[in-house]
Amino acid sequence: MQITKKRKAVNAKAKDGVQYTLEQASSLIKEVSTPKFDASIDLHIRLGIDPRKADQSIRGTVALPHGTGKTKRVLVLCNPDKEAEAIGAGADYAGLAEYVEKVEKGWTDIDVIIATPSVMPKIAKLGKILGPRNLMPNPKSGTVTENVADAVKEVKGGKISFRVDKQGIIHASIGRVSFTKEKINENAHELINIVIKMKPSSAKGQYLKSVTLASTMSPGLAVDVKTLSSN
Repeated sequence: MQITKKRKAVNAKAKDGVQYTLEQASSLIKEVSTPKFDASIDLHIRLGIDPRKADQSIRGTVALPHGTGKTKRVLVLCNPDKEAEAIGAGADYAGLAEYVEKVEKGWTDIDVIIATPSVMPKIAKLGKILGPRNLMPNPKSGTVTENVADAVKEVKGGKISFRVDKQGIIHASIGRVSFTKEKINENAHELINIVIKMKPSSAKGQYLKSVTLASTMSPGLAVDVKTLSSN
């Protein structure tokens, strides 16, 4: 396959086998992203854990200092007495029976679902649909709460949830190419620091195996984990 001039230029900047500091990668990612649209920037963190073990199945939330650059669509599943509070805080949708029925029929055109504890038994049946999409409300991610107003405001303000996959990797969107290199770096640092603090006591050996920064359709930039406080 013929390589375009643009791709050759990108490959010349993002060289195979080279590891960067997070600061360097945060700057270079802006130079090697070629799409004409404002591409998402993602962080991929491979951990030295066994996600099959319950105490090593890492999941949590982080409030990114500069948000993700994407306006998140939020659904609050609640009883009528909480609907006004949810909408007033910025939720895009709020209610219960109507939305449970829509989800059962395949509607998942939302980014985050928040639920009050009282409705959890009524939405348990949605787990098969929402679980694989990482949309099922969960107390650990702060999406099951009585205080729906604060939860909505946090999500709209840049709070994201993350969890390790079956391969022991965390994938998370931490910004956009239009962000300054400083904002990309600070968002990435915030997520990495949270993940480091969540290191299970039962995890042995090197915890941060690899960290890669990439944007949509760009090559991945390997971050030197030795420059991160991980081990």
